[in-house]
Amino acid sequence: MQQQLQSGACHVVDIFACSLDQVGMLEMKTLVEATGGLMVLGDSFGQSVFKESFKRVFRRWPSEKPGDGDSLMMGFAASMEVMTSREFKVSGAIGPCSSLHKMSPNVSDLEVGKGGTNAWSLGGIDPNTTIAVYFDVANTTSNNNNPNKRRFLQFLTRYQHMNGRTRVRSTTLCGPWHSDPNDVTPIRASFDQEAAAILTARLAVHRTETEDVGDVLMWVDRSLIRLAAKFADYRPDDPSSFRLPHAFSIYPQFMFHLRRSPFLQLFNSSPDEASYYRYILSRENTSNSLVMIQPTLLSYSFNGPPQPTLLDSQSVRPDTILLLDTFFHVVVFHGETIAAWREMKYHEQEEHASFRQLLEAPQDDAQLIMDSRFPVPRYIVCDQHKSEARFLMAKLNPSVTHHTGEGGGGAQVFTDDVSLRVFMEHLMKLSVQS
Repeated sequence: MQQQLQSGACHVVDIFACSLDQVGMLEMKTLVEATGGLMVLGDSFGQSVFKESFKRVFRRWPSEKPGDGDSLMMGFAASMEVMTSREFKVSGAIGPCSSLHKMSPNVSDLEVGKGGTNAWSLGGIDPNTTIAVYFDVANTTSNNNNPNKRRFLQFLTRYQHMNGRTRVRSTTLCGPWHSDPNDVTPIRASFDQEAAAILTARLAVHRTETEDVGDVLMWVDRSLIRLAAKFADYRPDDPSSFRLPHAFSIYPQFMFHLRRSPFLQLFNSSPDEASYYRYILSRENTSNSLVMIQPTLLSYSFNGPPQPTLLDSQSVRPDTILLLDTFFHVVVFHGETIAAWREMKYHEQEEHASFRQLLEAPQDDAQLIMDSRFPVPRYIVCDQHKSEARFLMAKLNPSVTHHTGEGGGGAQVFTDDVSLRVFMEHLMKLSVQS
């Protein structure tokens, strides 16, 4: 009731909580979500996570931006309405919004997220606000009889600008309707695996509100197996013949990291932290959400310029520096040899200027990442085999563990989780079963 009153009055509730103890973020999340508010969680109000994030709430557009110059980067009293052609029905939306309970012929009986409507109140919005809308296909029989039929989707977004004027933005999508259920070729060609991974992740996180996490993990696994069985090329009962099309090639990898992420694995996360992580995932765009699910890893060494490297324990080398971006944390990880050279202060000697540049490069890149992000991530500098190295090691694919030994190099990850290779082997085996 309270969240309905706040969203109806166009109020926006933001929460900045900084404490080592629980503050009730889990219980207050629904109010923030319904009004399109912001959530920031930190350990102390003295940290940059709070101070810099609070400053960035009041960011302004550049003065040269037409129509928006020097205005705050936010809108108020926002709403979104979805219109569709008859082939689609709106199942619901997941994100920082609340239902306006507007019934329409294009509203599906199958509800996903906040369903039963084709219009939502978004409350406060900013350039990063992203809503996931889910659709249901209707009239499949009649669609098959009209191979040349076109489909339409239209999103109407309204919000109040800082100058007091109401703005309306109409986004219309049009495309062909694929009518042959036995031919999956057009679907293969048009599949967006990054967007699909985020839509699946949001739906999985939403289901954790009403279902046990173990059941949600099983649903993620079953969905992935069904998709692989439908779109992969293989001979029945022959896992070695399994091949995924290029448009689907890294989707299983996203699901592997989603299963290990703090969104579905609650070990070592407090209820407030889990609620905070899940809310940020539900409102960020696709690029930022992918970083949350599968963090990016850059490797720095004397062998050449920085380059992306696999999120794998094999990437940990004594003579390299790794820069990990998980969205919530930015970690600069020094290999064992690099850390020893730094402790011996080689970087302070003129003849080792290249080593000094190597140490500074990941720190400069880390600052660039943090300068453009909200909430500001926590910055961590650590060394191999030290306690804070856990922030990196916990995100790596455990291809080398205490069970497998160090045959292939890299660093051991002490875990009982399966590696990506084992995960893919099981996927191939289950997908080709006749």
